[in-house]
Amino acid sequence: MTDMRNQGQAEQVWYQDPKDQHVEDSGALKEMDPLTVRPRMSSRMLCLVLGLLMLAASAGVWWLAVYTMGGQSYDDMVISNFNGFVDQVPLIKAYLGIFTMPYVAAGMCVLIGLIALVVVLVRRRWWLLGQVVVYPLLAYLSGRILKKYLPRPLLINVLSTKENSAPSGHTIMAVTAVLVLLFVVPRVWRALVALIGFAFTLSVGCSLILGGWHRPADVVMSILIAGGLGLITLVFTRSSGMDLPGTRMSSASVQIVSTLMMTLGTLGTLYAVFVIWQISSGLEMSARWTFYGAHCSAVILIASLLSLLLGLSLAMRQVTASPLTRLGLVGEPPAPPREI
Repeated sequence: MTDMRNQGQAEQVWYQDPKDQHVEDSGALKEMDPLTVRPRMSSRMLCLVLGLLMLAASAGVWWLAVYTMGGQSYDDMVISNFNGFVDQVPLIKAYLGIFTMPYVAAGMCVLIGLIALVVVLVRRRWWLLGQVVVYPLLAYLSGRILKKYLPRPLLINVLSTKENSAPSGHTIMAVTAVLVLLFVVPRVWRALVALIGFAFTLSVGCSLILGGWHRPADVVMSILIAGGLGLITLVFTRSSGMDLPGTRMSSASVQIVSTLMMTLGTLGTLYAVFVIWQISSGLEMSARWTFYGAHCSAVILIASLLSLLLGLSLAMRQVTASPLTRLGLVGEPPAPPREI
């Protein structure tokens, strides 16, 4: 009798309006399956490990770019000649020129952030609202503090500015805005946001080099910082930060897009690193034969890391927001037939 009464209570909660926030906080659902109100511990730990690895990688990129002669030569070569490199494709230069206009990139980031805020308020996801408020604040403060205190010793005579420009605040802002929107939209929109966000953040990153404001390492470092903090933010997902029970299901678009972005991002990153290694012998001498490889590898590396980051974020958002459980779908999974 007790089991039947508990089952009846669960069914009563199950068929409430999905928009009712009390569904997530129901003691009956939580008692039957804790995954209705919090992601799996393994998913949260994976987000933490990936986030910390990205932050560690950002520190490694900064050290290589600042404390080695080859790194400084590479950065200075790309930022000093990027205009001439992009001149070969006038249409792309005209497009990137839009983002070099004052306040265009920042204005678009603010617009994306406002859209995300409206979405989370309309969906009444209060825990998620706290996550997407704290995350941009931490990303902004990290960029401001690092830019103020990171040293930049001059190992070579540079053609570009001698001032420290790492990390790039605009890149952090763009990546953060896209990830915030990715975290708050419903499941059916996540893959599309990742694809559009990739195009936007890549445009912002390349335009900063084109305008002479940031070196390639600044952009790469900023992508890793914003991405690492974003993945760590997902560690604290729970209750209203998740998809409602009864609406959770696997997503073909998320699986396809995240797999494709992670695969291409990984292969592209390895290829860019290989090209940089191939031209490393000529970097310190600023050999002319290294120009094309340096510029191509910079663009490929930025694009690949963005693809890898957004692919990982898309997958991790799915597993933290929609852990598939017997209550997350429609009742219990089918049992195998009994032997007669």
